[in-house]
Amino acid sequence: MSMTQEKVRFQHGTHNSESTAASGDFEATTSDALARMQKLDADDPERARLRESVIEACLPLARRIALRFGNRGEEMDDLTQVALVAAIKAVDRYDTERGESFLHYVVPTMVGELKRHFRDRGWMIRVRRQLQELHMEISRTIPTLSQSLRRVPTVADLAEHLKLSTDQVSAGLECARAYRAYSLNAPVRGADVDVELGDLVGGVDNELELVPERQALWQAVSALPAREQKILVLRYFGNMTQAEIAKIVGVSQMHVSRLLTQSLNRLKNVLLEDA
Repeated sequence: MSMTQEKVRFQHGTHNSESTAASGDFEATTSDALARMQKLDADDPERARLRESVIEACLPLARRIALRFGNRGEEMDDLTQVALVAAIKAVDRYDTERGESFLHYVVPTMVGELKRHFRDRGWMIRVRRQLQELHMEISRTIPTLSQSLRRVPTVADLAEHLKLSTDQVSAGLECARAYRAYSLNAPVRGADVDVELGDLVGGVDNELELVPERQALWQAVSALPAREQKILVLRYFGNMTQAEIAKIVGVSQMHVSRLLTQSLNRLKNVLLEDA
């Protein structure tokens, strides 16, 4: 049976398994089943049955562990599935010969899996693990500090309490923007008219890709003599004829034509060398 099938099979659980965990028999039941299971061959049907019973007994525990993370904006069913996947891993990795309580082994495994779920999958934009952990610590601190101060703590309050710099706290608070994406249809608060977030998103600038080429051209033009720069500006930005340019510059029209040709050839050679 695949792990996905196991998650679906045990998602709803049974009344008996919940009663077992609730009555405090979880440890005795699972330890006995695990000890018997690990003495059997991998292809023994009885081993598969015992494994299934242990995983089923873990479901109420998985639900309770998931509840600890229930205020972070995700569905409880999804969090329970994450915890249950961790329980399945714990069942397969647990070694009865080490003498460690299975309960003390499976709970940290589920908690760790849920923490990784929020760190690695809950962030819409990849954020360094150190900043993620700092954000989580700040989030846990704010309610406690708010109660003791009887007001919302400032960045300075948080920095003093956590023994961090204000820049570190600000960075931890700022990275929360990467945690969840907003819908483009979300209304913008404080707007005088009905505006959705998508209305404020700029369109595609088709000229953006031309910026490097324009910058290269500008640098090449800047290297030309001042008179040739002036002739180019008058011709291509002022839309003047060669005769009009000749009168302004004080040379013949033929000379303007030669200077234009000379300047364009220089620009072409420079731009082709840089390409």
